[in-house]
Amino acid sequence: MSAPDPAPRGTPGPDPAAYDVVVVGAGILGLATARELLARDPGLRIAVVDQADAVAAHQTGHNSGVIHAGIYYAPGSLKARLCVDGARRMYAYCAERGIPTERVGKLVVALDASELPGLDELERRSRINGVTIERVGPGRLREIEPHAVGVAALHSPNTGIVDFATVARALAEDVRAAGGDVLLGREVTGVARRGALRELRTPAGPILTRGLIGCAGGWADRLAVADGGSPDPRIVPFRGAYLRLRPEATMLVRGLIYPVPDPELPFLGVHLTRHVSGDVLLGPTALLVGARDAYDVGRIRRRDLGSIVRWPGTWRIARHFWRTAASELATAVSRRAFVAGCARYVPELRTEDVADGWAGVRAQAVSRDGRLVDDFVFDERPGALHVRNAPSPAATSSLAIAAMIADRAAGSLDLAPAGAAPRS
Repeated sequence: MSAPDPAPRGTPGPDPAAYDVVVVGAGILGLATARELLARDPGLRIAVVDQADAVAAHQTGHNSGVIHAGIYYAPGSLKARLCVDGARRMYAYCAERGIPTERVGKLVVALDASELPGLDELERRSRINGVTIERVGPGRLREIEPHAVGVAALHSPNTGIVDFATVARALAEDVRAAGGDVLLGREVTGVARRGALRELRTPAGPILTRGLIGCAGGWADRLAVADGGSPDPRIVPFRGAYLRLRPEATMLVRGLIYPVPDPELPFLGVHLTRHVSGDVLLGPTALLVGARDAYDVGRIRRRDLGSIVRWPGTWRIARHFWRTAASELATAVSRRAFVAGCARYVPELRTEDVADGWAGVRAQAVSRDGRLVDDFVFDERPGALHVRNAPSPAATSSLAIAAMIADRAAGSLDLAPAGAAPRS
């Protein structure tokens, strides 16, 4: 498939075949960004480019589908602000487009007194972030989730579920309907400058653009470096595997049951999650893997593995979190251990109640000094903006992140804002 010769619309720049903006990445964030830019200025010539043959092929299509309320995130952080705003926008967009959502609610459960300080901190963050939250004891906990146990919990009634891949497909329809192109099967293998333009090299031929927005997820660092950016931070892939409850056991979980997370880690721990399909998922694990698309745990790509091994930050996090890594490995290789971890919250759960689920790969940015980068990270330069770290709750936050990117693009990409209000 070769890129179409775009017909002139608006002011395309010094080359009539050039786009005003190319967004690399046809996940939910890249598509939301293209939609937002076209909503603000319908005259822009925009393309979304992706190496996969379908939208939502990676993180967007391989997650538990939770619309997060904003409980966990440090007040003042981008995650806190954009998650709360993004959830509101996501519910509104899904209602507008007829995409099913369910506000099934979430319980963050403390199993014993040692976890109460962590629960206190989450409650403090939630209230500052403007999240509707209820602190509950064992009795109320059992009213909400009759098969769960704990000494206390936070209940978030507005946490919900959706199929984010369905949302991404709707966004792609919006982009096309507004005159944008969605070019699939186009791996960007390099970026070069051609005067005022960028030339994106793909096996199907070059794509010219005045502005570049990188929403490349697991390949975000490579695109940014190809465009002249810093190698720090680097994407290190963590595979998250899910089990699912057999149909006769799904009655054990009504909504979402989460542990009190480790404050040192950006992962939320193994949890129980009802999915819009009707399945109940257990997981995910968090296992360092040797490929950025290691949906099969045995998949290793030489370039990806070399990138992990050569990065100083990888070894620093390995030394610091080796006990956590050993525990995650035990959970990943033993179904019995996996189920036992979940049964701490739902004691009736048995190994025979579960079947295989699916797996996703989290694109986790790791700094050279060994920090697991927790907040969203953006890298701007003239003519380009790269999203360098966008893990959970990026799907929840995608419409809010897109609005922020569009605000910034008016300056860094030299796009004159059309003055239209962003769509919710």
